[in-house]
Amino acid sequence: MKLNRAYKLAIIATLIFVAVLMVGPFVWMFITSLKTYDETIQTPMLWFPEKAQWINYSIVAAKYPFFTLYLNTLIVVLGTVISQLLFASMAAYAFARLKFPFKNTMFLGMLALLMVPGQIFLIPQFNVMVKLNLTNTIEALIIPNMFTVFGMFLLRQFFAAIPMELEDAARIDGAGTFRIYWQIMMPLVTPGLVALGILTMIGAWKELLWPLIVNTDMTKMTLSAGLAFLIGEHTTYYQEVMAGAVICVLPMVVIFAFFQKKFVESIAQTGIKG
Repeated sequence: MKLNRAYKLAIIATLIFVAVLMVGPFVWMFITSLKTYDETIQTPMLWFPEKAQWINYSIVAAKYPFFTLYLNTLIVVLGTVISQLLFASMAAYAFARLKFPFKNTMFLGMLALLMVPGQIFLIPQFNVMVKLNLTNTIEALIIPNMFTVFGMFLLRQFFAAIPMELEDAARIDGAGTFRIYWQIMMPLVTPGLVALGILTMIGAWKELLWPLIVNTDMTKMTLSAGLAFLIGEHTTYYQEVMAGAVICVLPMVVIFAFFQKKFVESIAQTGIKG
């Protein structure tokens, strides 16, 4: 009995410790956003400001067009998520259920791309955007992320776990390949679609390197890229950087707070199947 109680207490203590490690940086970010510049560079470190400087948020909002950055980020996130779910699910269904020449070879070749660092593709992607005259556009932020091998692989595992009898019955009833994919298979892999949508949304929201490379116009930037311009060349006002970071991360925190249960359930169901 005592061992069980000690075991539970150890688990609780571990979870609390991990929670502090995860939440701590966000708390520190918020506290720093309320300090003065002198307080942010003070030695020894000052834990709390003498007086909360809420004006830091007004200063940051006046310096940068956050409404435009929010709108651009929303467009990029929606465009990326929708296209990712559509194209990745099509490819996943084809590799999981259809028969065509060299299917396994092509699938292994695509999986090999997962072992290649994404930074290698930045220069070729940029050259493509230049040739298409899409630099400094919102489209340039969406097109390279419309399909990922990871998304295809994730959904393929869900499609492969569905019994073949369902598809055979649909074909007997006269359903074609696209109708089976759209009306029968897609509803059955909803947990996988939700999981991929969540992961894609988070990735698109915090994407930094590609927007900085392909766009130079502030009106075509996303939040993460716009935030990078708060870092000064010689002097960085850390309280403003942290205030901007709070503004950027706040929507994700609110969304997670409202849909926490759905997030956990969908991610928990992404175990490899089939």
